[in-house]
Amino acid sequence: MPRDHPQSAARPLSGAGAPGRRPDAAAPAPGTAETPFLELLARGASADAYEQPVLLARAEGLPAERIAALQQARTLALRVRAELEGRRRREAELSALFETAHDLAGLRDLDAVLQAIVQRARSLLGTDVAYLSLNDPARGDTYMRVTEGSVAARFQQLRLGMGEGLGGLVAQTARPYVTDDYFRDDRFRHTHSIDTGVQDEGLVAIVGVPLMLGHHVIGVLFAADRRARVFEREQIALLGSFAALAAAAIDTANLLAETRSALAGLERANEIIRDRSAVIERASDVHDRLAELVLRGGGTHDVAAAVSEVLDGTVEFTEAAAAPAGALESSRAEGHAVRHRDDWIAAVTAGGELLGALVLRGHPGLDPVDQRTLERAAMVTSLLLLARRSAAEAEHRVRGELLDDLLDARDPRLLRDRAARLRADLDATHVVLAARLEGAADADQEADARRRLWAAASHLAATRQGLAAARDGGAVLLLPLAPGDTATELARRTARDLGTAVHEPVTVGASAPVGHLTARSDTVASAYGEARRCLEALRLLGRPGDGSAAEDFGFLGLLLAGERDIEGFVDRTVGQVVAYDERRGTELLRTLDAYFACGMSPARTKDELHVHVNTVAQRLERVGRLLGEDWQSPARALEIQLALRLHRLSAVTAPPGRH
Repeated sequence: MPRDHPQSAARPLSGAGAPGRRPDAAAPAPGTAETPFLELLARGASADAYEQPVLLARAEGLPAERIAALQQARTLALRVRAELEGRRRREAELSALFETAHDLAGLRDLDAVLQAIVQRARSLLGTDVAYLSLNDPARGDTYMRVTEGSVAARFQQLRLGMGEGLGGLVAQTARPYVTDDYFRDDRFRHTHSIDTGVQDEGLVAIVGVPLMLGHHVIGVLFAADRRARVFEREQIALLGSFAALAAAAIDTANLLAETRSALAGLERANEIIRDRSAVIERASDVHDRLAELVLRGGGTHDVAAAVSEVLDGTVEFTEAAAAPAGALESSRAEGHAVRHRDDWIAAVTAGGELLGALVLRGHPGLDPVDQRTLERAAMVTSLLLLARRSAAEAEHRVRGELLDDLLDARDPRLLRDRAARLRADLDATHVVLAARLEGAADADQEADARRRLWAAASHLAATRQGLAAARDGGAVLLLPLAPGDTATELARRTARDLGTAVHEPVTVGASAPVGHLTARSDTVASAYGEARRCLEALRLLGRPGDGSAAEDFGFLGLLLAGERDIEGFVDRTVGQVVAYDERRGTELLRTLDAYFACGMSPARTKDELHVHVNTVAQRLERVGRLLGEDWQSPARALEIQLALRLHRLSAVTAPPGRH
C-alpha cells in the first residue's frame, strides 16, 4: 500500500485557490454547497482537499450561511469518503482471500501460490516487506522460503536456529507475536546473524503468525515495516487467514507430492493406483466446486451439498452448540477432521473463533484424501461465513447511520433514497421503540451486554424492514406497524424477541404510531422521546423485561405521550358509556357524572337527578356491565372522573354542530 508523499500536504490543489484555477475545479459553486465535494468524491481526492472549498469561500468573503452550508456538506462528504474507503478495503481483503482460496483449489505450483500469498499480505497490510519461513526438519533450523519487498541479500538467505529471533518465539508458542521495535524487544533471543540481517533490511516493526498443520508449526508468515508501527488486531487476523491458506497450500502440495510418489513407486499395484486416482479425482472435483461456490457467493448449505455428492454421504453444517463438544474441540485444536463414532467432525474456524462444524454422517471408513476434502470444505465454509458477516455488519452500520440522521432531525426528505435502498418505507406508519438491558455487574459486562443488544436489535430491524441504532446506553428501533397491530403489542413482542436473543430481560418503551415521517424533521426525535419516557415509567413501576406504550398507562399516558391524545383517552375510558347513551337515548353519562359529584352516594345522586333511588341503582348497574366490575376502584374511579371532565371540556370547545 503506497504511503503519502511527505510533500503532499503542501501541494496546492487545482481549483482550490491556486493560480490558473480551471473553471471546473473543486471550488464553491454558485449552486448547491454539495457540488464541489461531489466533484472531489468523484475524482478520489485526498482528505486535505475537502478543506479548500471552505477556505476559498472565506477568502472570497461569501456569506456566513454559505460557509456554514459548505462546512456541513464537507462533513457529510468526508463521512461518505471514509465509508467508501472502508468498503474498498474490506472488498480488497475478501477478494484477496477468495483469490487465494481459488489458487489453492487449482494448486499446480506451490512456489507461485506462496508468492501470491506473501504479495497479497504485504499489499493489504501496507507493509514494506512480507516474507515466509519454513522449518527444515533435516537441519533442525528455519529458512526463508519466500520474500516480497526485501532488498538485502543477507536477509533473504537467513537461516534461524530453533528458538531464535521473533520467528523462533512464534514457532515455540504457536501464537502470533508483534514487536513495535525489534531491537528493543527482549522477549525473544537475539543473535548476531539474525540481528545483522534485520539491520541490513532496516526493519523495525514486525508481526509474525504461525503456519499450523494440526498442532505442529511448520513455518511463520511475517509482515514488517522499516519504521515503528502498531499493527491492529484486524490486520493480525488477516495475516493469520493468509497463514492458514499458506499452510493448506503446503499441505496440499505435500499430499500431491506423496500421491505422485505413490503412483511412481506402485506401478505393479494397478488396482490400488486406480483407487487412489479415483479419490484424487473426487478431491479435485470438490476443489473446483468449492472454488465456484466462493466466486458466486454460495452459502454453507451449498458447500455441504457439494461435498455430500462428492463423498457419497450426508454432510451437514451445524452450529457449534449442536456438534459433539469433545470431537469439535479436538478438530479445532488439531486442525483436522476427527472421527466421532460413525461420523466425522470438521471444525469451522476463523482467527481462533469457532463458527460451527461440518459433520459427515454415517461414514466411519474415510480415505485420508476425502478427510482432507472435508477439511478444505470447512475452511471454505469459514470464508463464506466471514463474507456474509462482513456484509451484514456493513448493512447494520448503514441502517444505524440512517436512523441516527432521523433522530438528529435531519431533513428526512433527503434520506428517502437511502431508506428505499434498505427496503425501509418512510411513508408507512411506524413505531419508535427504546430498548435497554438491566443489571450489568461491571463495566466490561455492561459493554458486552450493549454490544449483544445492538446486534440483536440490528438483526430484528433488518428482518422487519426497519432501522436500528445504538443510543443512550441502549438501542432504538424504528419498526413498521402492521395493519391491525398496536404499539403495545409491538413493544411486548420486541421485548420478548430481544430478551430471547440476548438471554436477559430487555425492557422496551414504545411511542404512539407515527405516520408521514417526512412531514417534519423532528417527527422521529419526538417519538423517541415519548418511547424513552415509557421505558423509564416501566422501570419506575418495577416492570423490567416488559414492553409498553403510553396508551397502557391510563391518564399517566397523557403525561408520557409526545402528543396529548385526549380523545383517545376518553374513548378508552368511558367510550362504551357514551356510545350506549347515543344509541339508546339514555342518561348513563349524566348519572355517572352526578354520582361522582355527590361523593359516590346513590341517595344524594337521586336528589341531584330528581329520580328514584332504584333508577340510580339500575343505571349504575348498567355502567358496571359496560365498564367492568372494578370501575369503582380508586384507580379506575380517578381515570373515569378525569375522562368525564375532559369529555365535558371537549363538548364545550367543539365547533357548532359537532358533539
